[in-house]
Amino acid sequence: MSGHLVLEMAREQLSHATKHLDLDEGLHAVLARPKRALTVNFPVVMDDGRVEVYEGYRVQHNTSRGPTKGGIRYHPDVDVEETTALAMWMTWKCAVANLPYGGAKGSVKVDTKKLSQRELEKLTRRFATEINIVVGERSDIPAPDIGTNAQVMAWFMDTISMQAGHTVPGVVTGKPIELGGSEGRVEATGRGVIVAAEEAMKGFGGTLSGQKVVVQGFGNVGSIAALLAEEHGAIITGVSDAKGAIYNPKGLPMQELYHKYSGKDGGIAEYKDCEKITNEELLELPCDILIPAAIAQQIHSGNADKIKAKLVVEGANGPTTTDADNIMSDKGILVVPDILANGGGVIVSYFEWVQDLQNFFWEEAEINQKLTRIMQRAYSDVDKTMKEYKTDMRTAALIIGVRRVSEATVRRGIFP
Repeated sequence: MSGHLVLEMAREQLSHATKHLDLDEGLHAVLARPKRALTVNFPVVMDDGRVEVYEGYRVQHNTSRGPTKGGIRYHPDVDVEETTALAMWMTWKCAVANLPYGGAKGSVKVDTKKLSQRELEKLTRRFATEINIVVGERSDIPAPDIGTNAQVMAWFMDTISMQAGHTVPGVVTGKPIELGGSEGRVEATGRGVIVAAEEAMKGFGGTLSGQKVVVQGFGNVGSIAALLAEEHGAIITGVSDAKGAIYNPKGLPMQELYHKYSGKDGGIAEYKDCEKITNEELLELPCDILIPAAIAQQIHSGNADKIKAKLVVEGANGPTTTDADNIMSDKGILVVPDILANGGGVIVSYFEWVQDLQNFFWEEAEINQKLTRIMQRAYSDVDKTMKEYKTDMRTAALIIGVRRVSEATVRRGIFP
């Protein structure tokens, strides 16, 4: 899906929320646009001596509540509009979790599969140098996203540090532990998804135990969510990765899939005791809970009426279109939206940043406990707002996010 359509969707969601808030037109116009969008074109010398020019972006949506925060994505299909939409969603996500951040996003148009490790490092260091004029541990803090990881963040942090003349660990989060990364950061997003699912199940008068769960996407978020759901007694009947999807109504062994098949050449489809299905069929499987944790726009007007889950918990960003939201809402399916459900990653990124700024580190048990408490409070806020405004959960989360950001904007006033 083009970045233009993703940005339209983000703006449509904002308009929908502002109708409930009686927001000033000028303030709506401020929130519909990013504060700053930087586009950079930079050369990288490849291993064979060729020079390739790459296009990259860093978009800062809003700074009313604090420095901006958001991932960096390396993918051939990114553009400035998609990056802007993701930055806007980050603003609401941080506000829903009540973190002192605004939203940002970065991206480089590149297929990392075609790069050697050395080329990837050179690209990262050059991109970091190009956007150094806007990032900083008190201004804008990047993190990993699709196509980037802890190693990329280490190079990024080192580059900024070399230019500053001293180590600046707080300039990025999602770093390796030995460079000021936080315990629990890798599992944080998946863990948050499961906390959200548990809270939603309380509303149904139950727990995760015995629930049949289907997880689309077996990357960082989906795999951790699946492992933790299984630990809570859920039965994972279907999962998918980039290579294909598998189904077994009696349940699939998450530990085995994670340790033996995930990330290998054939992927989880190599597992034998299951039925091979398509990614499309996976979403329509009979189950209690569906966790879309792959990419955007997976549940749409074409398949929303075939979703059989009673609860959808969004691990990915923007996996559900506006039309699909309306269809599922009419069917009585509860959708826990991305800006609430996958907030665990930015919450623990916030913890990492705080630890880096004070050079004092916490233990993993303390981090998981704090993460759970913030997620539970955020879920409770959204649940109350949903009932108060008699709306769906996504609109309720947006109402909270937009209200908190607009109140901060009004309180600060417009300079000069």
